[in-house]
Amino acid sequence: MTESSIGPRALVHAAPRPRGAAHSAVLEWVEQRLRDGDLVVGDKLPGERALAEQFEISRASVREGLRVLDVLGLVRTEVGSGPRSGATVIAEPSRALGWALRMHVATRALPMRDIVDTRIVLETQAMSQADSAAPQGHQEICGRARRILQRLDEQISDEAFHALDAEFHVTLAELSGNVVLVTTLTSLRTAVVGYVAEGVARVGDWPKLRRRLQAQHWAILDAAARGDHPVAAELLREHILDFQSAVAS
Repeated sequence: MTESSIGPRALVHAAPRPRGAAHSAVLEWVEQRLRDGDLVVGDKLPGERALAEQFEISRASVREGLRVLDVLGLVRTEVGSGPRSGATVIAEPSRALGWALRMHVATRALPMRDIVDTRIVLETQAMSQADSAAPQGHQEICGRARRILQRLDEQISDEAFHALDAEFHVTLAELSGNVVLVTTLTSLRTAVVGYVAEGVARVGDWPKLRRRLQAQHWAILDAAARGDHPVAAELLREHILDFQSAVAS
């Protein structure tokens, strides 16, 4: 369903009355329209004026609702008057989860030890489910993971290394075919990026550790690519614990 097939007024015809904060009316309406299938990824929301009139709230309250939806990874807002302007429905759940987890990691409400344990559970579980992947899909995912490792073999900055390292792990998790698992793992990796950088700064010989981690990456991928998923899962567990031990010491 696109904006060209349904007008803004038709989109808001059954909007709920606001409860609590005024901007919650926008959130509740979007949620209901998504549930009903009246809104799908790629659709554009009605303009601020149309929403404000329908809900009988201020345009400032509408903007606040759109900001919340943006943080949640549900809309992308473009300013201006062109065809790309306005709020468009997207689906980036890991962005919201990653932001929330990062804040709670900063408060130390979420212990890093527990996050490491959760990573091990998620990544080894993803590998254990890899047998259900179609051969063609398995080959394509391992091919992407291999290209990431080839880039990691190059002389790149530490920042780029950490980013590609995270991408490699998330890519391998795609072998599970479990979208929620991959989204959660992506969020966890995003949440600990600051912790990783701080931990690496404490390592006495980071170049040596970096080479060891990369060798472990290749061993994990080789096992996964040949279909030896139990071995790959165990290598993942050892790899994560090795890094944790190195940066925590």
